[in-house]
Amino acid sequence: MLKRTLGMNGPQVSAIGLGCMGMSDLYGAADRDEALATLGGALDAGITLLDTGDFYGMGHNELLIADALKGRPRDNAVISVKFGALRGPSGEWLGYDVRPQAVKAFAAYTLKRLGVEAIDIYRPARLDPAVPVEDTVGAIADLVKAGYVRHIGLSEVGAETLRRASAVHPIADLQIEYSLVSRGIEDEILPTARQLGIGVTAYGVLSRGLISGHWGNRTTAANDFRSHSPRFQPGNLERNLDLVEALRAVAGNLGATIAQVAIAWVMAQGEDIVPLVGARRRKRLAEALGAAKIGLDAADIAAIEHAIPRGAAAGERYASAHMAMLDSER
Repeated sequence: MLKRTLGMNGPQVSAIGLGCMGMSDLYGAADRDEALATLGGALDAGITLLDTGDFYGMGHNELLIADALKGRPRDNAVISVKFGALRGPSGEWLGYDVRPQAVKAFAAYTLKRLGVEAIDIYRPARLDPAVPVEDTVGAIADLVKAGYVRHIGLSEVGAETLRRASAVHPIADLQIEYSLVSRGIEDEILPTARQLGIGVTAYGVLSRGLISGHWGNRTTAANDFRSHSPRFQPGNLERNLDLVEALRAVAGNLGATIAQVAIAWVMAQGEDIVPLVGARRRKRLAEALGAAKIGLDAADIAAIEHAIPRGAAAGERYASAHMAMLDSER
């Protein structure tokens, strides 16, 4: 597995990371045995970056990762954890809390669930407009000094917030959505991250399966995030799948699958970008790993971007209420 370094001060990780949320939450029913097998397969294949959140399944995902890591050397995995999202017993969303005292409380529970002495990368899931980012980052910096956290990350924040946060403590990486159909970071956020020496871990590289080549015109369960996603709604979905068909022709010429080409495109945008693939099954993991073997030249990238031009996707990446909460979209 190829390696990349997250920013100027971050850890070295596999060139492809594994996003683990869907193994516990938000994408319909999950299979625990298959999830554990997929995690084990990822580690065996050299994937070191595992991305989770303490609110994924209300702690379930962290416990799942802990089980997958049993019997393996601790340094086999770089565990990235998001915190701050509040949920109730039924899974309902209750807002965010990234006050300094909450940061340290959340970290204590995460350390216990994961069964580790230190969290490799710790980040607030979203910016809380009621709490200065300096206070949140300062609290994580305290945890770094105490040895409970190794690196600080951020998620879905804009350029100005990146600058303010990095003035408090070095930031290893920004986790943010980036794909052929979500390219907004290219205007200001990505250049600012590069200026500050901050890496990017890109989630949603297949737009939650939309541009994987496997979606088709199917319905989703009520507990599946995509049932509420604008890009999967009637009208938008059909237009977006037309883009996927255009990409299919390019993928065929490259002797690759659509998913592999979409992941390879993200990888080709810079050595400072690490795509996170949300594979929940070994079959999808094996396909994603094939993206690392695809070398795209300028002509290939031009063909890919001709098939899916920037801004061509129908529908926003989140519903309007969620979009309004994103510092990265302001």
